[in-house]
Amino acid sequence: MGGVAALARELGHEVEGSDQAIYPPMSTQLETLGIALKQGYNPENISKDCDEIVIGNALSRGNAAVEYVLNEGLRYSSGAEWLRERVLPGRETLAVAGTHGKTTTTTILAYLLQAGGREPGFLIGGVAEDFGVSARIGLGREFVVEADEYDTAFFDKRSKFVHYRPTVAILNNLEYDHADIFPDVAAIQRQFHHLVRTVPARGRLIVNGEDERLAEVLKMGCWTPVETFGLDEGFDWSARLIEEDGSAFAVLHKGKDVGEVRWPLLGRHNVMNGLAALAACHAVGVDIADAMPALANFRSVKRRLEVLGEEGGITVYDDFAHHPTAIATTLAGLRARVGEARIVVAMEPRSNSMRLGAHADALAPSLDGADAVVFLHRPELAWDAGKVVAALRGEGHAAADVDALIEILRKLAAAGDHVVFMSNGGFDGAPRRFLQALRGD
Repeated sequence: MGGVAALARELGHEVEGSDQAIYPPMSTQLETLGIALKQGYNPENISKDCDEIVIGNALSRGNAAVEYVLNEGLRYSSGAEWLRERVLPGRETLAVAGTHGKTTTTTILAYLLQAGGREPGFLIGGVAEDFGVSARIGLGREFVVEADEYDTAFFDKRSKFVHYRPTVAILNNLEYDHADIFPDVAAIQRQFHHLVRTVPARGRLIVNGEDERLAEVLKMGCWTPVETFGLDEGFDWSARLIEEDGSAFAVLHKGKDVGEVRWPLLGRHNVMNGLAALAACHAVGVDIADAMPALANFRSVKRRLEVLGEEGGITVYDDFAHHPTAIATTLAGLRARVGEARIVVAMEPRSNSMRLGAHADALAPSLDGADAVVFLHRPELAWDAGKVVAALRGEGHAAADVDALIEILRKLAAAGDHVVFMSNGGFDGAPRRFLQALRGD
């Protein structure tokens, strides 16, 4: 929604907005753009002369601001609908879908298109370090959008990505998530197939060839040329690792070497993200051999294993973790980089699926790459984090609030350690508060 606000501002509209919790980096971006932010979903936060209300999918009936909009008969739309009507017409849309890696892959794709001279527009679910913003209109024909399978709004329960009607769609992976709206994996697969139905025959589907659930989606019907990607050379696009940590790999297209990528990113999952983005660029005519060297300077997205700083030999990271698979792959990449050094994780189970306990059984195994874990076990958590702590391979602790969590971390962490904060929310500013505590601020 912050990205939609930024696009509206770029189009010349006067924009204001409100949210229940406002925190960086999005709040900083919006303030820089001159977009007024108000705390809380209160009717008085909506200016009387507002022409249109764009409503995010976090708001439901019963919300005071929603009820006000309906009762007053104000014009309203969803973020996905607004994007489809105001930004995407006349553009070649490239959509990035998947349970994991959407934000990073979308950012890589926009960056590669830029390196290829295309000047793309984009809407990313995070602030891209290389662009300094999460969204822009762009001067080129291509528009890259992070395509989420979550529902659109309280009045539109379709997945957001069905609104985008892309020419090229990346299907990165498919696992069970969003337990608050999807009863099972099959329900998510149906939504992915709705996306597949919208991609024209002149377009392209870039599909993770290692993912069996995506293969099942394609068996439901496919009318578009498909290109697969994976680490095995049997796929249309594949990679040969040069460095085990994923920081360097050779790219192959139909078994033939195209070039090498050497970049700051880590992990097998990011190699897959990179392959998908390269394949999508190729699908719209970019010479990827020419664009690929630019990835050496790629800086990714804020809060994707972002190094916040180092103090007393302790390196502090901020990571947008929301699913056990993402946690495991992120830690595997970091482990490959740091070797035997200790990894300490501070975990906030914040996503709806996490809070409902849908991933509780998988959490402890996903944290095998950590030497110690501190859970933020808020009172409203619907499940017992103590069982997860007891099942950890390494040392485990639980804290009832962020102050207690930081105090435990201060006692745990020592010179040479890597402390990773994992949450898809604000975490009450815990990563930066911990770094300040280490500095004695």
